[in-house]
Amino acid sequence: MAEFITVLPDIPRLITAVAQWLACFVWILSLRQKMRGRELIAVSGGFLAIQSAFMIVTDGFEGIAWNLCMAVAVLLMFCYITVCVETAERNAVCCCCIAFVASEFAASVEWQIWCYVSDVFGLKGIIWETVTAALVYAIVFFLLWQLGRSLKVEEEIPVSSRDVLITVVIALLTFAVSNLGFLPVSVPFAGRDSVEIFNMRTLVDLGGLAILYAYRQQWRSAYIQQELVTIQTILNSQYEQYKQAQRTIDMINYRYHDLKNHIIALRSESNAPERQKYLDKLEHEIHDYEALNKTGNQVLDTLLTSKNLRCMQHKIDMTCVIDGTLFNSMDVMDICSIFGNALDNAIESELKVKDYEKRMIHVDAFSEKNFLIIRFENYYEGKISFDGGLPVTTKQEKSMHGYGLKSLRYTVRKYKGEVWIETEDHWFSLRILIPIQMTEQERKS
Repeated sequence: MAEFITVLPDIPRLITAVAQWLACFVWILSLRQKMRGRELIAVSGGFLAIQSAFMIVTDGFEGIAWNLCMAVAVLLMFCYITVCVETAERNAVCCCCIAFVASEFAASVEWQIWCYVSDVFGLKGIIWETVTAALVYAIVFFLLWQLGRSLKVEEEIPVSSRDVLITVVIALLTFAVSNLGFLPVSVPFAGRDSVEIFNMRTLVDLGGLAILYAYRQQWRSAYIQQELVTIQTILNSQYEQYKQAQRTIDMINYRYHDLKNHIIALRSESNAPERQKYLDKLEHEIHDYEALNKTGNQVLDTLLTSKNLRCMQHKIDMTCVIDGTLFNSMDVMDICSIFGNALDNAIESELKVKDYEKRMIHVDAFSEKNFLIIRFENYYEGKISFDGGLPVTTKQEKSMHGYGLKSLRYTVRKYKGEVWIETEDHWFSLRILIPIQMTEQERKS
């Protein structure tokens, strides 16, 4: 540091290294981790040793060399985060920037408190210094951990290039402004008193940290709001499909009813064996159609019949074993969301299967121990990747797709239910569990 600083000594490099490591570790706990348990402890211990060794070895560097050392320290923090968590590179950059500013704030406030305690209470020595650092870091990083948990979402929120750029700029400006006081006295904005310099550094770091967290919360809220609007649009779309299917099936029923009358008339006019055989076959097919998808719930009957007709067009074998009475208290739009989105996803998967004999979908719904259980199973080919417990869309325009199952999960959770997805031996299984005894008031709460 500069010679004019006489009251507060430089922050020990080890104190800074530990703060940098803890700031990263707090973020790692808030993200989806690649490793857990002993493996995470071992890797974290290794990075703590590397970070500490680097900061201690570079102690005494000034000017450009000091700035380069800080850049390398940030790079080590970035590597620590990317090694330990499953996250996109852009999000890792943003987390690293926030962690760096947090470490600067924690190290600054800890050192100010220690210098005050040491001077006022006369508590000298490495033991008291370690105790002070442990207490201050425990409080600061516990609060940051709680804050990180409040920002945590089930699936990772996409980060745009604009978000990365703004985050990096805020972090750089915070770091630059917080260290203006350490410039030589001949330079404008340089500090004259060490206490004022450290006060400015601590407050600027705190302000920068608040801005970074606020900005992250803002883009998180904007994304969630956009996602809810998209899910609601999909929900309305499924309901419109249901109403269109209802009109179509009504017309088909009228036609089949007329055809039955034609069959009766034809029977009375001719007794030719071949004609009789043809008429018997036709009547049997009509009877099969009338018995198709009679679940006991009109909405489900219409929806399943519509999806089954589409399956027949594409040579997909779809079977259903459903007690429709279990859905009589469920909102029509919610039934459309659950079954429409699940079956659309299954049909889309089956269309990729070239072998017609393997195109199979099975649906069943039943009650067990006061729970409504719904299962959708279908054969699939290829590889399925997951994010947040849901399959990642394989379509190129990812921003416009992949919301069907999100809409389904959103609807299920309105009824305090949950969704599980498993894949094994080319079988995709989507299971839904919903408590049956649930009042309307509880569902809307």
